[in-house]
Amino acid sequence: MKRVSSHISLASEAEINLDLSRLIIDKPRFTLERKRSFDEQSWSELSHRQNDGFDSVLQSPAFPSGGFDSPFSMGTHFGGGPRPLVNEAWEALRKSVVYFRGQPVGTIAATDHASEEVLNYDQVFVRDFVPSALAFLMNNETDIVKNFLLKTLHLQSSEKMIDRFKLGAGAMPASFKVDRNKNRNTETLVADFGESAIAHDCNFYNFQGIYGYPIEIQALFYMALRCALQMLKPEGEGKEFIEKIGQRLHALTYHMRNYFWLDFPQLNNIYRYKTEEYSHTAVNKFNVIPDSIPDWVFDFMPCRGGYFLGNVSPAMMDFRWFALGNCIAIVSSLATPEQSVAIVDLIEERWDELVGEMPLKICYPAIENHEWRIVTGCDPKNTRWSYHNGGSWPVLLWLLTAACIKTGRPQMAKRAIELAESRPLKDGWPEYYDGKLGRFVGKQARKFQTWSIAGYLVARMMLEDPSTLMMISMEEDRPVKPTMRRSASWNA
Repeated sequence: MKRVSSHISLASEAEINLDLSRLIIDKPRFTLERKRSFDEQSWSELSHRQNDGFDSVLQSPAFPSGGFDSPFSMGTHFGGGPRPLVNEAWEALRKSVVYFRGQPVGTIAATDHASEEVLNYDQVFVRDFVPSALAFLMNNETDIVKNFLLKTLHLQSSEKMIDRFKLGAGAMPASFKVDRNKNRNTETLVADFGESAIAHDCNFYNFQGIYGYPIEIQALFYMALRCALQMLKPEGEGKEFIEKIGQRLHALTYHMRNYFWLDFPQLNNIYRYKTEEYSHTAVNKFNVIPDSIPDWVFDFMPCRGGYFLGNVSPAMMDFRWFALGNCIAIVSSLATPEQSVAIVDLIEERWDELVGEMPLKICYPAIENHEWRIVTGCDPKNTRWSYHNGGSWPVLLWLLTAACIKTGRPQMAKRAIELAESRPLKDGWPEYYDGKLGRFVGKQARKFQTWSIAGYLVARMMLEDPSTLMMISMEEDRPVKPTMRRSASWNA
């Protein structure tokens, strides 16, 4: 793709405000269908205002800012009563806000004052701000989100070097902080593109990138491409990008829905695969050896249910279940409606394993013993059922809630939220939990982790008003067919 100049990328604040309004307001109405875990009496308790669209969330196209007295920040319960936990969560979230020259520009990763080492938890992480941004948007507070987008866009234009490698112009910073010079009375934004933290962090998922990319990257990439289609104008360079994105989506959708999907019938097919097939009629296209299927998969896979694999590569599949990739596949409609229902079916069937006592397992199962030593290099932070190796992450609650609501299973979401509400204040909003059931606060988990707080608030707000789901949810995509062109050898 051609490089787009910064002049094209940058826009005035008025244009950005208008574009944000269109992206969030101009959405089709959301419909819910009854599924097996649907409870009519409990669903009637929810303040579902489907006919009002986004009027209950965004009171005007200008998005007026709200405060503690706005509907969601007052902390209403599913039945209408006050909920002190919601107020506590909003107070904690507001304490994490970072200001630059008097304007809010993001939230720091954690406000754990009891921790001896601050490390980089006092920075605004682009990834971590996503649930915070959603919480503020759903609460009619848009200034902080607008400022964050403008600042990260500005930071993208700076020259980025890591170990003498020059990064592309569009690279997003991993995080940024406000550098305050008291002597000169100045404030400067300092971006980190990975040179300070990520390069020294154990990349637990790196081994999955043998062929293509793991499910999380594939699902996020799919969602980014579909968002790009909504924002690009079909003229000039935009028309060319739309065509290229259509071609990529067509191939990506087919690949993911056919080769990454696993359910009971497909597992039985793989179990019976022949190997070393040759020709275009081969069924075992990746030459997967049936004996490589882990024993746990046969017990884990219910008769009804399914999920997207962690990764697919020649002669090897990563059969583990990953929460983030599968939930985003539902929200973005990378998964078909049937696959979306199957993913939620599996979560319901394997509730104890995937949810346990604290939603939600980042992956299942944990790797241990010899495999753990090889994959992680004996990383002490990623021991079994801890951190990225099967730990339970409260931030994933909002994605689970979104997936449940979109598939018509609000009772599952409500059950998970009520489970999550039992401990956060007492435990101090930890980053993650350890153990097979998620019973223990993570051994290296930071307290007052901002995205744990924001994730809870977003989950609560989506359940109280499911129309807010349309801020992030995409409807089933129409089949994207690439433009057919005549080749040079075409002979009429």
